[in-house]
Amino acid sequence: MSDRIPRAVADAEPFLAEQLRAAAAEGRRLLIRGGGSKDFYANTVSADEVLDCTAHLGVVAYEPTELAITVRAGTRLADVEALLAAHGQQLPFEPPHFGLGDTLADSVATVGGAVAAGLSGPRRPYAASVRDAVLGARVLNGRGEALEVGGRVMKNVAGYDLSRLMAGSLGVLGVLLEVSLKVIPRPPGSLTLVRDEPLGRALDLLRRWSRKALPISATAWLDGRLYLRIDGGEEALAETHRLVEGLPQQGAEEFWRDLREQRHGAFAGEASLWRLSLPPASAAEVTAPLGVGEPVVEWGGALRWLRGDFAAVRVREVASTAGGHATLFRPGVQGRAQEGVQGAPVDGVFSPLSDISLRLHRNLKHAFDPAGILNPGRLYPDL
Repeated sequence: MSDRIPRAVADAEPFLAEQLRAAAAEGRRLLIRGGGSKDFYANTVSADEVLDCTAHLGVVAYEPTELAITVRAGTRLADVEALLAAHGQQLPFEPPHFGLGDTLADSVATVGGAVAAGLSGPRRPYAASVRDAVLGARVLNGRGEALEVGGRVMKNVAGYDLSRLMAGSLGVLGVLLEVSLKVIPRPPGSLTLVRDEPLGRALDLLRRWSRKALPISATAWLDGRLYLRIDGGEEALAETHRLVEGLPQQGAEEFWRDLREQRHGAFAGEASLWRLSLPPASAAEVTAPLGVGEPVVEWGGALRWLRGDFAAVRVREVASTAGGHATLFRPGVQGRAQEGVQGAPVDGVFSPLSDISLRLHRNLKHAFDPAGILNPGRLYPDL
């Protein structure tokens, strides 16, 4: 085990459960908070007090041969990644921190926040999403009751898979206490290749490569260049390099980190940042109707980032026409001035749900949190 996170550091479950039960009895709404690195994301919570989960930390179970780890939700994400790296392993979904200081070691992001936000990094389409990696969880519901959902190892498949509901739920269903996650071996080697390509040609290449058994672990297109990260042994890297061509990228690790953490210059600016999730086969000119420059493209064309203070209805229409959806990831300065303190559309930062989907969400919310005291409005304004 790593000296940085012993197996048992602090078990704050009794304290958190008591706080939650008291809040439920008095009807006080709670803002669930870990390191605060994702405070900018999603909708504003109208709460009476904060439930601080950062004291609940430590490794509960980790046996590298099982390819799984269970940690308390307040454990720093950077510490978990360091522990896994010491054993030649990593999280498959390459989560963004968004709470970095000068170095990754200064990150305040927690494992619970990473799972609750459901955000994945460049490796997501080639390895796993957050939801794919969740094996089980221990959760406090809105009554202050501890629930065990899922398991701790990959062979455990008993019962309903409620644990994956927690990924991306943003705390509206419960307070994460523990999370069990799949892990994967770190590759023996990695190489990033770059080539100058217009967006249309780059998307064609990515579609062609997706039909081959290539060891791709990340792709990106920005500023007229296509970036391709490949992982594997020396022979696999050399053969893939021969097939796809391109020049080796210097400082590749820093490049992918800055892209993941949105510290790259392509994300600079005061306009709103929109996240469009689209079918990978979408045409290059999908965003042309919005009258903006070329987007930052990831995930083989399935993820596109746009800067611009568009009307929400317009950018959602463009995404929907292409078969996807749009999220206001970060409101810009102009958007905040026009639409309120947080700059979010009246119906929230996420695309509105259909009537059937909204009914299902409400039923789940009522089952887990009948009094509606957990992160009210964080996911959707009326949940």
